[in-house]
Amino acid sequence: MNWWEAAIIYQVYPKSFADSNGDGIGDIQGIIKHLDDLKALGINTLWINPIFKSPQVDNGYDISDYRLIDPLFGTISDVEQLILEVHERDMYIIFDLVLNHTSNQHPWFKEALQDKHSPYRDYYYFEDDKPNNWGSFFGGSVWEQVPDGSYYFHLFDKTMPDLNWTNPQVRQEMIDVARFWASKGVDGFRLDAFIHIAKATFEQQGNPEDEIVIAEEYFANLPKVHCYLNEFREALHKEFPHLFYVGEAASASSAMARAYMHPDHRECDSVVTFRYFNEQDASIDTSLSPRFQPKITDWTEFACVMDEWQKQIGEVGYPTLYWNNHDMARVISRFGDEDDVNSQKALAALMYLKKGIPMILYGEELGLKDWCATDISQIPEDGAIDFYEQGLQCGHDKVELLTMMSHQSRHASRGMIPWRKDDKHTEWLGGIQPSVMPYVDQMKDETSMWSFYHHLLTLKQLPLFTFGEYERISMPPDAYAYTRTYQGERATIYVRLNAGTTVVKYDTSMTILLTNNIIQYPQKLILPQYGVAIIKEKINE
Repeated sequence: MNWWEAAIIYQVYPKSFADSNGDGIGDIQGIIKHLDDLKALGINTLWINPIFKSPQVDNGYDISDYRLIDPLFGTISDVEQLILEVHERDMYIIFDLVLNHTSNQHPWFKEALQDKHSPYRDYYYFEDDKPNNWGSFFGGSVWEQVPDGSYYFHLFDKTMPDLNWTNPQVRQEMIDVARFWASKGVDGFRLDAFIHIAKATFEQQGNPEDEIVIAEEYFANLPKVHCYLNEFREALHKEFPHLFYVGEAASASSAMARAYMHPDHRECDSVVTFRYFNEQDASIDTSLSPRFQPKITDWTEFACVMDEWQKQIGEVGYPTLYWNNHDMARVISRFGDEDDVNSQKALAALMYLKKGIPMILYGEELGLKDWCATDISQIPEDGAIDFYEQGLQCGHDKVELLTMMSHQSRHASRGMIPWRKDDKHTEWLGGIQPSVMPYVDQMKDETSMWSFYHHLLTLKQLPLFTFGEYERISMPPDAYAYTRTYQGERATIYVRLNAGTTVVKYDTSMTILLTNNIIQYPQKLILPQYGVAIIKEKINE
């Protein structure tokens, strides 16, 4: 058994997790201070978002030195202490590794700009003329002109030029970066945007004068990605055979993810997809762009997609199980009811007892809600100002617009954890973080979100919920149920999502493992909206 098969991962967004020095920005010492709290919750693995030296244009994903720690967070000594203290608690730690691009402040790129004949010029993609009309994920063209008249390629922000993985020296550089941190004790890596490290020939799509388009078929999930990942992993495996690799494959289908994880040529041990959550436009105001307007979750499609990933990925490994991350709205704000914490408890049971590796976003265990901007300048997305001004012209209220846009912003989930009632730090984000019961109080309250997550993650550590086979049970649209079966035991997880009730029958031979918001009678449970019942029984196989 590999250690990560039983991993329960907790995503730490360092800026917002814990501020040890009162400057309004989280730091490494803040993480160290709360390791025992995470251990008590049931966490055994930390995923740390980027802490490397960076101009912070994209909150650390624009790296200017892979071997230095950004002073915002602390020092290399702080990180070495963090790794040591994580391991002393029999926990693991994985780092975010950005493979696709660097900051334009990285010495490699600076050298490439200064000298056309520098070997670092070939670390990136430069063209004498703009060759196509491909669009950046952050808006505008993927091509940015430099003073010498040439253009460089960037899939994300223009300050984040893409690395040229066709260059063997680039591939070796990234192997050396991973080796540097693995030698310090890091147990694995989240491979950020790895599906983009291979590109098609630039002239294959679109005249540069045509309308800009996102052409993912030319820079996502291409066959060469497999070649590069194989080389990367094999080089590290010789020295560090126990490293865990979880790949961010945002747009990958289940078949693509299965290929990345297949035991015959395993490149990733698990894969994060953004395909779980299908949404429908809800009450769209046609006078405004749909970009910052709310959507409704398609629960029927969600159930089908989850079944597909459980089957396709569950046969070859362990899918990731998550509701939110640092780039999307929080689970209670996006999928649940902000006025009813039971909604998030129900969603947690629905997701995390499936086969796979839970990835819990910091503060989720408290029911942390979406951060809200108080000024349009706090929303960084391209097009935000135009949307806001258009909304004002159409008669929408300022607060209404900012609230709507905040839920759709990448900052939505980045508010700070309230550890104690007297925490008065000014958040680096500005804006407003809706209040929830502080961490230390929730740990003492058996009815709190923290306590429910603690009980749920205790169950998740059982072999039944780690290794058991998954099967969904047919239920009415307002309910969701599935089973996990392993070595003569079967657990059934029932969740009521909407108004109304669901009746769950049981007998005295069964064990009720966990409930939430239910009415219990002899041999019958009534699940109202957001009710949860987890029941275990012995079976003959």
